[in-house]
Amino acid sequence: MKGEEARRVLREINRKFVERYEKIDGSDEFFIYTARRLRQSVRVNTLKVELEVGVENLRTRFELEPVPWCREGFWVSGGRVSTTAEHALGVVFIQEAASMLPVVALEVEPGMHVLDVAASPGGKSTQIAQYLENRGCLVANEPKPRRLGVLAANLQRCGVLVARVTQMDGRRFQGFPERFERVLLDAPCSNAGMVRKSYRYLQAWGRRRAKKLSKLQKQLILAAYTALKPGGVMVYSTCTLDPVENEEVVDHLLRHTDAEVEDIRVRINSHPPFEEFEGRSYTSEVRRCLRIHPQDNDTEGFFVARVRKP
Repeated sequence: MKGEEARRVLREINRKFVERYEKIDGSDEFFIYTARRLRQSVRVNTLKVELEVGVENLRTRFELEPVPWCREGFWVSGGRVSTTAEHALGVVFIQEAASMLPVVALEVEPGMHVLDVAASPGGKSTQIAQYLENRGCLVANEPKPRRLGVLAANLQRCGVLVARVTQMDGRRFQGFPERFERVLLDAPCSNAGMVRKSYRYLQAWGRRRAKKLSKLQKQLILAAYTALKPGGVMVYSTCTLDPVENEEVVDHLLRHTDAEVEDIRVRINSHPPFEEFEGRSYTSEVRRCLRIHPQDNDTEGFFVARVRKP
């Protein structure tokens, strides 16, 4: 599929999406990859199996390609992992490759107290527990009651023993200051980066919704930062590429707190973050964030920021 054909396909479903993302990334490659089906990827769960053993078992039936930024991550071809016993038993977790990055950037160590502000369906929570080695405490919070079941089921399936599942508005964590060494805010967003997974995300995308979510994200990031201990690390991430949900949110945090953005040193291709967009300027510190477009690594679109509290 060529660039103009990809634009046409996407425009027929949601013309305003194409108009908006022409401003964010107008390249042919962006629209070609956005219209292309996402490749399958998994994370080997070392709470259930040693990494080498899990990889060896998978290689008897599938072709594996390592995900450079996640030691336990692999792209898989040659069949559906969802039909395997390993998936049913939580030995592997089907997870998009780019979505493995936020927890890698969090640099979790065994024994820590970690907060996952918006945890369902549990991919990143199970990854956190894996790096905790089931030592410490993970608060896996999900504000929406209807999403709690799948979160709890995935935690159980993956052998997570240190999680406490809570159900509350993430903004309420401002009432629990300086409790956690690590905080993950994988924020609710407009999901533009997930169009490759299903065109229903393209159908649902709207500019007004992105602006509304930006207001919520700013409130959530301030609350999450409040819950972070001094010296601790918070990662803010979204599966969208609109600056109002990414650079603008990080800029909001930096202008209202003493937060410091840190580099994320991983093997991944990325686009330069926006320091200015549609006449609005952001602090130069947003340059340290990672803006991952679909064509950069043949993944979802993603945005990741790593922040430390002095």
